[in-house]
Amino acid sequence: MAEAKTKYNIDLDTHELDPAQQEDLKRLLDVCRRDLDEVDEQMVARAFKLCYLSHEGVARASGEPFYLHPVSVAEIVASEINIDDVSVVAALLHDTVEDTGVTLDDIEEKFGETVAHLIDGVTKISGVFKSRDTKQAETFMKLLLSMAEDIRVVLIKFADRLHNMRTIQHLPREKQLQKATETMELYAPLAHRFGLFNMKSELEDLCFKVIDPNSYKFISRKLREKREARENFIEEFMQPIRDELENQGFTFEIKGRPKHIYSIFRKMQRQQKPFEEIYDLFAIRIILEDPHSKEDCWRVYSIITDWYTPIPKRFRDFISVPKANGYQSLHTTVITKQGRKVEVQIRTRQMDDIAEKGLAAHWKYKEGKRGSETLDKFVHWVRDVLDNPRPDAATEFVKDFQLNLYQDEIYVFTPQGELRTLPQGATPIDFAFDIHSEIGERAMAAKVNGKMAPLRQKLEIGDQVEIITGNDINLNPDWINDVVTHKAKSRIRQYMKQKERQVVTEGQELWEKRAQRGNVEISDQDLMQIAHKLKFESTQELFYEIGQGNFDVNKLFKAVKQFTGTGRITEDEGDGTRRPRSRSEEELQQSYIDTARSIGDEKALVIDDEISNIKYSYANCCNPIPGDDVIGFISRTGDVKVHRSNCKNIRHLIKTDGERIIDVSWAKHIESKFLGAVKVIGEDRVGMINDITDILSKSMETNMKSINVNSDSGMFEGLLTVYVDDIEHLDRVITKIQKVDGIKSVFRYE
Repeated sequence: MAEAKTKYNIDLDTHELDPAQQEDLKRLLDVCRRDLDEVDEQMVARAFKLCYLSHEGVARASGEPFYLHPVSVAEIVASEINIDDVSVVAALLHDTVEDTGVTLDDIEEKFGETVAHLIDGVTKISGVFKSRDTKQAETFMKLLLSMAEDIRVVLIKFADRLHNMRTIQHLPREKQLQKATETMELYAPLAHRFGLFNMKSELEDLCFKVIDPNSYKFISRKLREKREARENFIEEFMQPIRDELENQGFTFEIKGRPKHIYSIFRKMQRQQKPFEEIYDLFAIRIILEDPHSKEDCWRVYSIITDWYTPIPKRFRDFISVPKANGYQSLHTTVITKQGRKVEVQIRTRQMDDIAEKGLAAHWKYKEGKRGSETLDKFVHWVRDVLDNPRPDAATEFVKDFQLNLYQDEIYVFTPQGELRTLPQGATPIDFAFDIHSEIGERAMAAKVNGKMAPLRQKLEIGDQVEIITGNDINLNPDWINDVVTHKAKSRIRQYMKQKERQVVTEGQELWEKRAQRGNVEISDQDLMQIAHKLKFESTQELFYEIGQGNFDVNKLFKAVKQFTGTGRITEDEGDGTRRPRSRSEEELQQSYIDTARSIGDEKALVIDDEISNIKYSYANCCNPIPGDDVIGFISRTGDVKVHRSNCKNIRHLIKTDGERIIDVSWAKHIESKFLGAVKVIGEDRVGMINDITDILSKSMETNMKSINVNSDSGMFEGLLTVYVDDIEHLDRVITKIQKVDGIKSVFRYE
């Protein structure tokens, strides 16, 4: 009897879709026809049918059919990354092998080896991310290794994460924070390295919307309010330039758009200025259509600077020296007759495609061939970052990796004139390791531009660097704070680990000799328990301190003798007496955590005085105020520490101790007072401080804890700490102070 056909092995060419699915397929094919150079519509249609059939009856957290997620990912791959039809097919089927009965063999039989290879890569990445036992750093190492095999694997994963972030509102709050933090820390930096500017910007904004919704809404509202005035200014600024370009026969497009919300927020934080004082909120871009070349970009630059005054320090030539991700453009900032600064970017259409879509555009322009010079450089960079992926340095890897991704680059030269690209802040030590590991290890001194210079000196664009080496390894552990490249940090840490292991070995030998003299034997497991009782995290740490001479080996001998005699050691209570330590304290600690967690699982942990027996407190690092978006962290004693959701510390804790995160919300009525900080900038006139304090104490009946004021050149800058009821109270304080005569700006101080 013939085997009955299942929904996985039916004839995909003849299978008929329902009208709703037909409409979804039509939309996807329209996108492919518009944005891809070539498309095998029959192959895409067959993949769509298998996608729908394999996920039939399954829904997402939003309630919509699950198959719409891979369809949306495929649309992103086609319209926003513009790879190829094979990648669209892989995007449609990227969840099938992991979540359904479809196998890789099925995929290869129906769609070929390449599609199966891509889906296998995406599935492996997804599987690693879902592993609770795998730290994010190790996860990203594996992701990068997969990426180096075929660049399309990680581009599909980018599209998958982008759609998940676009629909993240349907997840529970603590899951939103975990996913947004992971995306901000890992996906956005890598998208930046790929040159995927649009995707990187959208990912950052979507994460920011989750992590700090109040600030996101504030900046969004301000941008909407200024939109008409901004568009009018752009039109007025560009009119003479547009007329001149048309007169000289240029074919071009002009774009003027605001910078993305998160970048504006970072600028406000970095400069400690309110929104109204951030002037470069948008950039004007002039894109020259084919067949214009890079020489024409310089002609356009000349036209612009004939009309407006350029600021020399703000000029960047990324055409002659492209960024590592292939980005090319001329950047200049000019001043209008009204004194307003405007950033202008000039590039060709191909440069713009690469700027928007990065290495994906390179892949497209080179027809996917791995021979592309830029792709080869990129894969070389990946391999260089991964040349020493030690499991014990996983967290350090991601920290350095993010540093290398986000830092601006500088260009320096060898004595022979060879150009080398390094992160901003790099030193001759970084340069030495960039040349070769042995050069870095044996570096004794450096010459910068022909003059002797410290190895720790920061290099600048255009420096010519020569490294003077010795015959022996000259690594200095203190260099770890002076280097910025992963390669240099990795080798220095490796050297430090070697030295540390030598000390541990010496400490262990001292203990073994003492134990032998005292005729004591103890198992490694029991010795580990004793180390913990003595407040060491491991026996390695205990031996290290003995080897360093910081812990007397006789104290360890005494503790071991006591343990072997009683099965436990005692702790000094501080009053001279000693007591046995209960073996159930760890279980008691876990019960505290379980109690706090159970409340969080039932409902949001409301912050008020009726929280049962769960203790809580407010984090000093971010000083949350009622009205702030907040999240809780369960301490090791079971107490809950309440943080603002945009706090840097809580974002770190989400990554390292995500299981201790708990959802919290404010009670409707809270009697307590909270500390809020306000920064005030204004004219340094007589009576200014009295006017401010009068408003707070008399008009608003608001108590002030402290005020710190600095004045210079007729201006003053003050930091006020006040007691408020909630965020609305703090906003009223800011509004009132803004009305004081001579005040220039007032804003909440982070």
